[in-house]
Amino acid sequence: MTTASDKHVKTLNDLISTTLDSALGYEEAAKAAAKPTFKTLFDDRAKARRQLAGDLQAEVRKLGGKPEDDGSMMGAAHRMFLNLKHTVTGTDQSVIAEVESGESHIKAKFDDALATEALPESARLVMKRVNEAINADHDKMITVKHALQAPAEH
Repeated sequence: MTTASDKHVKTLNDLISTTLDSALGYEEAAKAAAKPTFKTLFDDRAKARRQLAGDLQAEVRKLGGKPEDDGSMMGAAHRMFLNLKHTVTGTDQSVIAEVESGESHIKAKFDDALATEALPESARLVMKRVNEAINADHDKMITVKHALQAPAEH
């Protein structure tokens, strides 16, 4: 029989897996980026995502569960696509477009979980804080993407 706590652990572990996928995606983006500013930006985001995943893992432990410590197969496939796309196009713009796509995915997962899951208050607060960081990163990547798409001023 599945308890409410088991359901909460499953929800949080799904979000942990997605957050770890995101960290790994940022690490791949840092390797693929040409400009040092993008490499630094992506490395910083990867570290921040690992810290956010750690916060979620702590909540799973509080609920008596075993926290996820690995990304998903889907995340691995997305990173492979990022590598392939960068090999073919070789631009920071293509890397940032893929990062922004990944940000949209993780943002949607957290938004959905917050809207539908009745989690314990401490887990909900951590999830909301993580979601705010993800939304900020999502907005940042959209801004960077649009800045790269803008015609250069002469």
